[in-house]
Amino acid sequence: MDRVIKPTQPVMPQYDRYIREIKDIWDTKVLTNNGNKVCKLQHDICNYMNCKNSDLFVNGHSALIIAIRALNLKGEVLTSPFTFVSTTNAIVQNGLTPVFCDIDDSYNIDVSKLEGKITDNTCAIITPHIFGIPCKVKEIERLALKYNLKVIYDGAQAFGTKIDGKHIGAYGDITMFSLHAIKVYNSIEGGLLVYSNDKLHESFELYRNFGISYDEDKNDVIVCGINAKMNEFQAAMGILGLEIVEDEIGVRKKLASIYIDRLSKIDGIDTYPYEDGIDYNYAYFPIRIKQEKVGFDRDTLFLRLKERGIITRKLYDTLSCDYSYYKEGRYKMDVEYARKISKEALDLPLYGGLQISDIEHVCDTIMAICKEESNVK
Repeated sequence: MDRVIKPTQPVMPQYDRYIREIKDIWDTKVLTNNGNKVCKLQHDICNYMNCKNSDLFVNGHSALIIAIRALNLKGEVLTSPFTFVSTTNAIVQNGLTPVFCDIDDSYNIDVSKLEGKITDNTCAIITPHIFGIPCKVKEIERLALKYNLKVIYDGAQAFGTKIDGKHIGAYGDITMFSLHAIKVYNSIEGGLLVYSNDKLHESFELYRNFGISYDEDKNDVIVCGINAKMNEFQAAMGILGLEIVEDEIGVRKKLASIYIDRLSKIDGIDTYPYEDGIDYNYAYFPIRIKQEKVGFDRDTLFLRLKERGIITRKLYDTLSCDYSYYKEGRYKMDVEYARKISKEALDLPLYGGLQISDIEHVCDTIMAICKEESNVK
């Protein structure tokens, strides 16, 4: 095996820049509890996204748990099964009941099926912008207004995505972003909530710091909170990452265009039909393998590529509703198309550290596998 192409790689600033950025932490001796760097990063993110409010957390999952908890939701939540299990876990950990709605060809929740699932018990729509591809936010907003539902977007993979020039965090009541190491933009680990209602900040602050309310005379615990504070070293990485995130997205876009051009020549290997008016962040590069056309399935391509040193990912080949815990819960689910896509989708390597020659090598290898498999058949 001549070389191995990994599926992803963290985006990191120059080493010397990070060392300079964290140097003053030794002067302040402030490591956590809303230090200067956390406050600066929150301010910088608001400027970057042109949003009113942002709050930082130790990771994306704790941020999503707190976002749901702060809205005091009760009842059923419409959600997508085609997602990392964090989305579903956060719903259930807040005592809510997930109702799994099918997806469409965007890999996101099928808005045409949402209204038929709304009942008197429905309180919210909590769903991801999967692969950084935005949901049909305008249709979801229309339904939310009509039925008085809250909308929380799991934007874990969507940092940097825009619709008509507007950052994706502008939609819904709250959007959560994961700043995990392998995301387009990271703070080593981290979570972010973006929102327009100023009153939510106090709740977020309470829930991420054990529920403690500080008073001049007496500290009190007024909600059951957790420890979800971001530390200064994470924030320092985030500060520098903001300076290079647009460059990273730009490189990924160029590499994605090569994938699209080269793979369009293979009947049965479908790339995502990127739309005008949306600035994608190219967090992932999903393809679908149509067995009836290429003569082999997704798992075969996954293995053949792996044998040649190209590591891909079968993301969400198990729907969250099909894991043992949720399957045994007998939750409502309409997921037939999601199950089909989960057996066809494959995520190809895409990150700024790849070379054009790497992308061409992946495409050439896929073409060669298609020829080999057709000869075998």
